[in-house]
Amino acid sequence: MNLNNRLRRRFVLAATASLTAWAAPAAAQRWDWPAQAASFVTSETGGKLKLGFESRARYESRTGQAFGRSPDLETGLVRHRLSLTYKPTKWLKVSGMVQDGRAPWYGRGAPNSVRDQADLQEGYFELFPDRKKGFGMTAGRMMLNYGETRLIGSPQWSNLSRTYDHARIYYRLPQMQLEMLYVSPVKVVLGGFNRPVLGDHVWGMYNSFPNLFKKSLLEVYVLRRDRNRPGGFTGGSRQAGTDRLGVNTYGGRVAGPLRRGVKYSLEGALQSGKVGPAIHRGAAWFTSLSRRWMVGGKPLDVLGEYKFASGTRNPQDSSRVATFDQLYPANHDKFGHQDLFGWRNIHNVRSVTTLGVTKVFALNFMYSNSWLAAKRDGLYSGSGQVIVRSATGAAGRHVGQEADCFMTYKFKRFTLGAGYGYLFKGEFIRKTTPGVNPSYAYVFHTYSF
Repeated sequence: MNLNNRLRRRFVLAATASLTAWAAPAAAQRWDWPAQAASFVTSETGGKLKLGFESRARYESRTGQAFGRSPDLETGLVRHRLSLTYKPTKWLKVSGMVQDGRAPWYGRGAPNSVRDQADLQEGYFELFPDRKKGFGMTAGRMMLNYGETRLIGSPQWSNLSRTYDHARIYYRLPQMQLEMLYVSPVKVVLGGFNRPVLGDHVWGMYNSFPNLFKKSLLEVYVLRRDRNRPGGFTGGSRQAGTDRLGVNTYGGRVAGPLRRGVKYSLEGALQSGKVGPAIHRGAAWFTSLSRRWMVGGKPLDVLGEYKFASGTRNPQDSSRVATFDQLYPANHDKFGHQDLFGWRNIHNVRSVTTLGVTKVFALNFMYSNSWLAAKRDGLYSGSGQVIVRSATGAAGRHVGQEADCFMTYKFKRFTLGAGYGYLFKGEFIRKTTPGVNPSYAYVFHTYSF
């Protein structure tokens, strides 16, 4: 595509997105019949039946993909969801959701990470959903989020959002929730129903203790991840019985208020187990501080954080792996707004400043800086895959710095937003790739009830 055509296409993309985003709330103000119909159904059934709907479109331009090794991308991402929740009694809730995700303008061969036409996103039941004390459980297909979603989450920024086939049983008291869980991420199948693939799953305990001390929350978890060849593991030998992954994660998180309006969050995890024939030992931790100030009568929220995840110092040694396994995270914004990196073999510092211009309009500024933890190990993507590696470690550690600016505006049932991000390459990117600085520009609008 020549330069003139590319500029013309970008102009049409931006103009279409802006016109749609700003015209839609005006139309909804006059005629918001979908939400009115849903409210009528809820009222007529005495609150037992609830309908939900979401329509989201994002128009984005990405340059410098894979740091110059992949073509630039300009596309739309469109997602629709229709959900239904039914509570026939106080002790039973049944819920389902159909999701349709498409990627117009992507071109041929759009991957299953951006498109999946009309499939089951959720379908589960819950026993004793409103009980404050005693046992409860959920089972079926469901989007799940634990803690700050650094290990198990459903990333909503992606066009499809990860969902899980799962079973959970928990016991609740006012000061604690003890939970046993089994979760398996659903694999998207293009042109067919997304069937369970239980060869990749996590099981274990995730216990929460709210208001344990001075209004602080404590979470403690022990999780076991198992993955075989049908579940996507490609290492090891079937004959030797090493064709699987088995990783144990022991960790916890504390979060709460400090003095003078400061809030903190701290999470750490240790890992053991095996990756094929190799012994696995990994570690990761995260810490953050945040505070709100009032500037000219407007709220200004400032957050600073640091996170680390171990890497393998000598990848040539096939008997030992030390690269942290991030499990199934919702990584959006945690390493920069472009979602380039994951929680594996990395040091990262990040700051976020949010100015509430009005009650419905917010401006956000984000800065992120990243280094490799082990310089002979690879740089990993948000999905946990290797982007590039320097086998000798001669490329250094510094990955790069990212600056992002984005805004959101809310109007009744609409959310509108736009943003731009740019990554300034570091020594490692410059020496191991074509050295292009990735950028990301987008406009989005969402209507939901």
